[in-house]
Amino acid sequence: MSTSLLPNPVVYRGSDDKEFFKEVSAGLLQPQKTLPCKFLYDDCGSELFNQICDLDEYYPTRTETAILHDNIREIAQVIGPGCRLVEFGSGTSTKTRMLLQHLTDLASYTPIDISSGQLFDSCEKLGTDFPALEILPLAADYTDSLQLPESEMPAQKVVAFFPGSTIGNFEPHEARSFLHRIACLCGRGGGLLIGVDLIKDRRRLEAAYNDRKGVTAAFNLNVLTRANRELGSDFDLSSFRHQAIYDAALGRIEMRLVSLRPQVVRLANREFFFDEAEYITTEYSYKYSLSKFTNLAQSAGFEVLNVWVDRNRLFSVQYLGVRSDVHEVYGGLGEKGN
Repeated sequence: MSTSLLPNPVVYRGSDDKEFFKEVSAGLLQPQKTLPCKFLYDDCGSELFNQICDLDEYYPTRTETAILHDNIREIAQVIGPGCRLVEFGSGTSTKTRMLLQHLTDLASYTPIDISSGQLFDSCEKLGTDFPALEILPLAADYTDSLQLPESEMPAQKVVAFFPGSTIGNFEPHEARSFLHRIACLCGRGGGLLIGVDLIKDRRRLEAAYNDRKGVTAAFNLNVLTRANRELGSDFDLSSFRHQAIYDAALGRIEMRLVSLRPQVVRLANREFFFDEAEYITTEYSYKYSLSKFTNLAQSAGFEVLNVWVDRNRLFSVQYLGVRSDVHEVYGGLGEKGN
């Protein structure tokens, strides 16, 4: 079978300028100013994040990769043959290659990413390296309700892949809703292979999000550059600084852009006032204990079937099976925001 890549391999369902404007405006009008973390990932932001993944301080990527590498045969056996693999936030699909190399009779692969440029480049490379694989990419905000591209190949089940501890970017009630929608998308008999960052000491966590080279700071500030470029706002980047702190009570890293002085930012015909030390929250990264994540998964329609953890217990890779009562456990609520 030859490569089956869609003639136009990007099915674009991403955010447009109107949505970007609406969400930025709404976020800056909140008592605690916020910007949705999905807007960090334009092409420049995605490239900066790839650099973050290679930093000494940033343990999640190398730890998760090592877990996958050391356990890939068992993971492939647990997933089983003949699945359709759907990846949320596929990025460069680096970790996915291990799955593609070891899964047997893989029906198709659907990578989903908000950065269409990176998605296209990744699929071109995968198409070359896996010429017999049907690749059906979807450029989209994966937090929206999705309809997967039609596949020519029948699948025995649908298995989602959500690596990178990205589930931590959701607040717990949002994570529950999102996981439930994945469960409904995969359907009975399906599953989810997911990376989950574990609770650990504050020093290691804060170092991971405040690297010495300043790459994370550049990644965070890039969202203001994007707003200036795409929306015509006038953020002065020299008047904001990156900050990431760990809130032990809530079990999360909070990434911020802190105003260094009193200032006014203009966006269209609106003005947004900042006091000195006032900040914009740009991203949360929740950390979980194994038991707490098990409870979350069960409440969303999954059961935890397998857990793989590194020797230092920094990170976990987990395989969740869709429960037969998936629609009942969450009261049938599967849409974003419920």
